[in-house]
Amino acid sequence: MINPARLHSDLSRLGRETDMFLATVESLADDEMTVPSLCEGWSRADVIAHVASSGRALVNLIDWATSGEERPLYASPEARSQEIAALAALPREELIAEVRESARNFAEQAQRLSGELAVTEVQAGGKAIPATSIVALRIAEVVVHHHDLDTAWTIEEADPDSLLNALEAAVRSLRAKGAPGMTLVTEERDEWVIGDGGLRVVSDREGLLQWLARGDTEHIEADGPVPALPAW
Repeated sequence: MINPARLHSDLSRLGRETDMFLATVESLADDEMTVPSLCEGWSRADVIAHVASSGRALVNLIDWATSGEERPLYASPEARSQEIAALAALPREELIAEVRESARNFAEQAQRLSGELAVTEVQAGGKAIPATSIVALRIAEVVVHHHDLDTAWTIEEADPDSLLNALEAAVRSLRAKGAPGMTLVTEERDEWVIGDGGLRVVSDREGLLQWLARGDTEHIEADGPVPALPAW
């Protein structure tokens, strides 16, 4: 189980990040929804649809953690793509309603994680996720995809612990995908070693996340050539 105090703290932060995300989404006019996002090949509407879809899918991981019965995020990659496309094609008000309901339902279902958990790990996208980190994974998705909308909101506005959640999710994914050896260090004194730890990369949490998530090297310092990273 997740310690009830920790779960309350995580859900409070998730609520804060979600409220900011929704405020940004609601500020977008119809024609702004179709503007390209920082996710290659996706419009802002696609990103918003993905956040709605993933909120639903992550409830499957809560079911898995609490019941012990394996529940994949999506039936297939094709089913994921089809759901995102269908949501993105909705009229603006309907898409906003979908992402709001998805967020509400996830927060409600996550309360079950304070009870006894049937398994210690679940799988998401081929990566092992601690069952106690499902809420943190949702926080990571909301923060990174808020950044992807490429609006006046900046990643510096996220809670420092939410940035940490996002960095941990990125590192988990990079390890699973066999990323080049790196030692990642933040000015906040976080440190992660990937592979042989060969390349040392330093930044603050915001700058490191922008590089790991979207390849922005502007705010990092490295002691060698910076590699291309697998998408996460």
